[in-house]
Amino acid sequence: MPLEQYVSWSEIDSIVKILADMISKSSRKFSTISTLSRGGLVPARLLADHLGIKKILVDEKNISSDSLFVDDIYDTGVTFEKITPKVDDSSKLIFATLFARRGKKYPSQLLYGKKTNDDEYLVFPWDKLEFERAKK
Repeated sequence: MPLEQYVSWSEIDSIVKILADMISKSSRKFSTISTLSRGGLVPARLLADHLGIKKILVDEKNISSDSLFVDDIYDTGVTFEKITPKVDDSSKLIFATLFARRGKKYPSQLLYGKKTNDDEYLVFPWDKLEFERAKK
């Protein structure tokens, strides 16, 4: 098992600002943010504040292509593969993450704030307790 790297709130704040700037400078405007309750909820809230988006949809069965999808990390691509069929027009999907795992092939719809340094498991402030319990 790879070692873990704890991500600080300060680093999260910096990465959210970078990602929000990227999204703001794009030609796309989003009416909502969509996310999954595990992992994506906190980054979705932070990005919503920066982008002025009022509505966050969580664990939806159907996702509008004018909704920005947010997660904490693009790692194996499993989440992307699971949500793509739920989007009404998947060619318009924008998938935004704080981190993208270095060395992976990224879909063209991916926007990320930072690449990981290596294969270390990232422990975010919102899943620290869950991670610590799992180590026992």
